[in-house]
Amino acid sequence: MKQVILVTGSGRGIGAATALLASRRGYAVCINYHSNAAAAERLRAQIVAEGGEAIAIQADVGVEADVLRLFSTIDEELGPLTALVNNVGVLEQQGKLADMSAERLQRVFNTNILSYFLCSREAVRRMSKARGGQGGGIVNVSSGAARHGGGNVYIDYAASKGAVDVMTLGLSKEVGPEGIRVNCVRPGIIYTEIHASGGDPGRVDKLASTVPLGRGGQPEEIAETILWLLSEQASYVSGAIIDAAGAR
Repeated sequence: MKQVILVTGSGRGIGAATALLASRRGYAVCINYHSNAAAAERLRAQIVAEGGEAIAIQADVGVEADVLRLFSTIDEELGPLTALVNNVGVLEQQGKLADMSAERLQRVFNTNILSYFLCSREAVRRMSKARGGQGGGIVNVSSGAARHGGGNVYIDYAASKGAVDVMTLGLSKEVGPEGIRVNCVRPGIIYTEIHASGGDPGRVDKLASTVPLGRGGQPEEIAETILWLLSEQASYVSGAIIDAAGAR
């Protein structure tokens, strides 16, 4: 059976590393991006140059109409979805809750929580053996911030990732009987551009000394964890939350 994967927010960072590795593992890949079309196209071109199959689709996955269009396009151009990686995430400028606007909170929760629900819903509708599908796998990308709370810097981001953890546990029980495994990866401090969005581009280097392994992580290391969870080697793993954070 053809393996088809959607990685949300995959124009750069962990998402891009995951999309590229998935292609190398034999998946046809849908690269989803919000606004950076150039980065998504570079990744698509790289996958195709390596002999893989990939499409790049712009969609704000926090908006239902965009999600429906995204999944319909995958159906038409790649075929039935077999794997979903909910990776998209936004991080606003560091600050305290007392200074956060409702608009900021809505942006964070729409992207970091609502999108995971909408995309998972559409994936389940296609993968579920109870609905005529062949089963599949979902991996949610959370964050170590869900464990420490993000106080004084980004409590909204941390709380949104805590919601992802709970969703993973509940959904794994809901769709396990339908042939779908659902797992979660909680990256620690990883060298990606998201830290610049929070106003602290050097955050990983600043915090590296607090990591027992003595360094920040690389996107490729998280991608390896994600692809393992989707693989047959993890066929009895569902409802798991894996910390990939160097013991921090």
